[in-house]
Amino acid sequence: MTFQQRRDFGTLKTEQIAYAGLAEVEAARSEVEAADAMAGLMLAIFQDYYQRSRAIPWLAKEAFEQRDWQAAVALSQERIAIYSIAVAKTCSILRLVIQERRTGGFWPLVERCYGELAGDLYQADLAQAFLSSVQRTVFEDVWTPVGYDEIGGQRPLAKPDFVETLEADGSMTPALVAKLLEAPALEAPFRDLEDDCQTVAERINLELDLPGSGRLTRIEVVSAGFYRNRGAYVVGALHRKVGDEDIRSPLSLALLHGENGVHVDAVILRETTLRHVFSSTLANFHVTIGAYHELVDFLYRLMPTRPRGMHYSTVGYNHVGKGAVMAQVLTPDQGVDEVLDHAPGPRGSVAIGFTSPSRHYVLKVIRDEPTASYKWDRFDGIEGVLDKYRLVHELNRAGAMLDNIIYSNAPLPVSMFADELLDDLMTEAESSVSRHRDQIFFKHLIIQRKLIPVPLYLERCSPEAAELVTIRLGQCIRNNAATNVFNKDLDGRNYGVTTLRFVNLFDYDAIEPLTEVKVRTNTDREDGEEDIPDWFFEEGTIFLPEELELHLRLKDQALRRLFREAHGELFTADYWWQMQERLQAGSVPRVRTYPRDTQLRLVR
Repeated sequence: MTFQQRRDFGTLKTEQIAYAGLAEVEAARSEVEAADAMAGLMLAIFQDYYQRSRAIPWLAKEAFEQRDWQAAVALSQERIAIYSIAVAKTCSILRLVIQERRTGGFWPLVERCYGELAGDLYQADLAQAFLSSVQRTVFEDVWTPVGYDEIGGQRPLAKPDFVETLEADGSMTPALVAKLLEAPALEAPFRDLEDDCQTVAERINLELDLPGSGRLTRIEVVSAGFYRNRGAYVVGALHRKVGDEDIRSPLSLALLHGENGVHVDAVILRETTLRHVFSSTLANFHVTIGAYHELVDFLYRLMPTRPRGMHYSTVGYNHVGKGAVMAQVLTPDQGVDEVLDHAPGPRGSVAIGFTSPSRHYVLKVIRDEPTASYKWDRFDGIEGVLDKYRLVHELNRAGAMLDNIIYSNAPLPVSMFADELLDDLMTEAESSVSRHRDQIFFKHLIIQRKLIPVPLYLERCSPEAAELVTIRLGQCIRNNAATNVFNKDLDGRNYGVTTLRFVNLFDYDAIEPLTEVKVRTNTDREDGEEDIPDWFFEEGTIFLPEELELHLRLKDQALRRLFREAHGELFTADYWWQMQERLQAGSVPRVRTYPRDTQLRLVR
């Protein structure tokens, strides 16, 4: 199995900075001078990474303007990957020097000098996270997050200068829409700007019944573009006066760039829809704004039911989000005192999943060896499975796979764990889990948003919800295929339902690149043939589309019939062969991330 492996994008100067800085460290005349030089070297490496990371949103804007979709996808992969690349290269070069100088108080001196150098930077929290990543890798130290208070959770935020306020007089007008569409400052022509402005204004007034049931008083709009893959978004908030009440609600315009120019494809006015657009199952947004704490604060006020840490990750600041997510795991909603226990649903054959009722997340540890129910001949080992989770983090997840965070050397208090779960962890994942007094240490710990496994959801939901989820299960499989991901374990238990009733894949130990799967069929064989088919002797992953229904294990006959009616193509080899051809040709399929009823025009 070979997904496109992480690569050096060639956009960082880590080695040059490190070697030049080492010369200064070695030439230092005292430990204090050497520590100062080392701190300067580390900060210079971080700043090189940060400047490139901040440049990528503007390059994503150019990719949208030029309709360069391959570049757009590559930029998404680069932005996620270069942090790890910078850390790995830094550690490779500095490991021996740092380890030799660790004794005698040298490293605390480095930390103090580094803190003084980075302290006045807006991005000081990210700079500290970078230093911690290097320290943890070199010394194999315990994972310690930058305090949540330091990463925006409680810090006072400046009034954002990127939010423009547009005054309104009761209803949306084409002129106001035109001002909204200026927010991204696109250097690409619109297909029919006048028609878009008129149609968008009519849609908003109709859906919100303006000015009949309320008056639109003003609009806040982020003066920037939100870019992801083939799309761009304008994001803001509507303020309405309904009786004596002031109501603030989300507004987003989804833009596409077709051969004839840019056009508004959808108008998003519901928080639930916007939450899905910002879902961690999709690639990160590139936003042409540097003030990320203020941006997250604005988004959090638009979508308050979405954890703040997830907002950081969605706009590309994964390492800030990482600390915020751990803070939420350690202190669940409203401080409810609950122990972690096995996650609902069947026990995993590869991973042990655990959570508690009030936590938004599921934690996972990879077993030392899979259980007896494991379906495959070969187990790739713990690192092999972790590599798949890491790759999913970097892939375009197309709204079909959960993002995940992997923590190294992470400690959690013993008191957080149910006894049965703790026994399971200590026996089934002995090489990754250890106990030291009142702490449980995880060599690796995967954290994902909590989902309800599809079979468990179907047992408890209404018939209407069951039909919707069944259709969305097929869409999930399609979206995975469009991003070159094939889950050879198509068992419905590996898919989960979100609070918005979307379906996502959440177990990744069985994923393979679709382009390397051997799609075969028995439908061309005559009844009564008893010879062994040719594909039986082929190596690698063999997939027979006509057996898809058997793999999914949908118990209800009516739901199986509905799945076939909605996704009949998935049962044919031609569908999969054509998708493989498109992927091999470098095609970037469009993935729709909002409901059809938000679109302005259904026929293109």
